[in-house]
Amino acid sequence: MKLERTLVAREAVAGLTTFFTMAYIIVVNPAILSGGAGMPFSGVMTATVLLCASMTLLMGLYADLPFAVAPGMGLNAFFAYTIVAGRGVPWPQALGIVFWAGVLFALLSVTPLRARLACGIPANLRTASAAGIGLFLTFIGLKNAGLVVGDATTLVKLGALGKPAALALLGLLLSCWLLGRKSPFAFLAGMAAVTAAGAATGLVRAPQTWLSRPDFSLAFSLSPAAALKPALWPAIVSILFTDLFDSISTFVGVSQACGLLDDKGEPRNLQKGLLVDAMATLGAGLLGTSSGTAYIESSAGIEAGGRTGLTSVFTALCFLPCLFLAPVAALVPSFATAPVLIIVGALMFRSVSALDLARIEDALPAFLTIALIPLTFSITQGLLW
Repeated sequence: MKLERTLVAREAVAGLTTFFTMAYIIVVNPAILSGGAGMPFSGVMTATVLLCASMTLLMGLYADLPFAVAPGMGLNAFFAYTIVAGRGVPWPQALGIVFWAGVLFALLSVTPLRARLACGIPANLRTASAAGIGLFLTFIGLKNAGLVVGDATTLVKLGALGKPAALALLGLLLSCWLLGRKSPFAFLAGMAAVTAAGAATGLVRAPQTWLSRPDFSLAFSLSPAAALKPALWPAIVSILFTDLFDSISTFVGVSQACGLLDDKGEPRNLQKGLLVDAMATLGAGLLGTSSGTAYIESSAGIEAGGRTGLTSVFTALCFLPCLFLAPVAALVPSFATAPVLIIVGALMFRSVSALDLARIEDALPAFLTIALIPLTFSITQGLLW
């Protein structure tokens, strides 16, 4: 009995660690979708929390894996800035695109075809796409901080180092310092410090109320029929393959690094984990947010001792109180979330070290993928070209 209590306590600590490591998504995802796609912040936040809680719980109870699920960074930028802002697709229609991508994910996940599709894409292009998305996120972060602005002659230029940019840089330094010390609060502390400094300098105003009811206005607001237009099929395929790469690399990479392997040396319960990941994308379209995927930050909880689905159950429960904190989350300005985008982009860009650039036929496609994703403001174009 004592051993069982010890194991439960260990899984609880692991679940809390995972939650605090990835809790930034509760603020960052609504900021991206409201800023880029014009969706209501409170509605996106409620959808984000519901998706995180329900799909992480499903990951724990069904797949028995210590992985948390949330809207994917990069996928949310693709949704907001490429599909909605870039192509002028109304956000209900864009949610329909996410829904149909989720349907395809689910169909592929019940067969071995999903893993085969992922392996069928050259490894160099899979790695280059991750690095390109990293640059894309960093570019958005620099833009939100005011460090990069538009220019009629040179397209972009260095922005003025005003208060928002200076505070964003301070948040970046603080988060990097905490990350170097393996703190699970690195992103949250950075955002909190910048927001507090913004309030002290008059850039952030306190809300009229600190708590609110959940905003379910985006639930089932998608337009699935309109999303099936042939012109939008490339967007569906792009979400399919981007989430495909994310989930496969997360499950395989973290499982290998943390020893979550079965008797054959394969990632444990991989098929079930992939199916939950697919349902997270389908569910995201229904709830009103961008595609969900397993989070690499789950490795923090696994390193803290999480080994079973009980870790995910505790992480899921941590998200529920956040349903009532929309006014607090709305306090956080875009220049406070900018450091998170920059750092996540840098972490994703690290994959560039695995590229094989010895031959021009490998180097050129990889380079164009990395360059065109941020320069065209489109993950689709980077992959297609």
